[in-house]
Amino acid sequence: MNIYGVVGWKNAGKTGLMERLVSEISSRGFSVSTVKHAHHSFDVDHPGKDSYRHRAAGAREVLLASRNRFALMHELEGEEEPSLSALLGMLAPVDLVLVEGYKRDKHPKIEAHRAETGNPLIADETVRAFAADSALERDRPVFDLDATAQIADFILRDLGLPERKV
Repeated sequence: MNIYGVVGWKNAGKTGLMERLVSEISSRGFSVSTVKHAHHSFDVDHPGKDSYRHRAAGAREVLLASRNRFALMHELEGEEEPSLSALLGMLAPVDLVLVEGYKRDKHPKIEAHRAETGNPLIADETVRAFAADSALERDRPVFDLDATAQIADFILRDLGLPERKV
């Protein structure tokens, strides 16, 4: 499975870049899935909904399904957070999985950076390039944060994925 990450500190533009990359790469005929790491407690379910009531009653897993999509909610109940590798194993095969977050994992990454945040660059050995809103002097490629097509070209080349005609 081909994996490429988008990392950066809070408000660096990661989610917008992810959204644009999914659109750009899938428009080129590649199948794309995503994994997003959340650093806080989150819930995709809401009080009063049937699936929430199932979980509140003690269900370990609730699978919510319709003709358009399904979502599996699994309560960890004190278990360790699953590793990125374990989560990737749950996905159906695709051409590319884009991963938002998981900056400490060893897959290749693009680092999103906005100067206004004042945050330092992560710039570890897994960061292959930068997407920034200002000029950066780095030893790796630097793209404009909004240069989605060029960033997509770089990722696909870096992974050795061939061009596709759509």
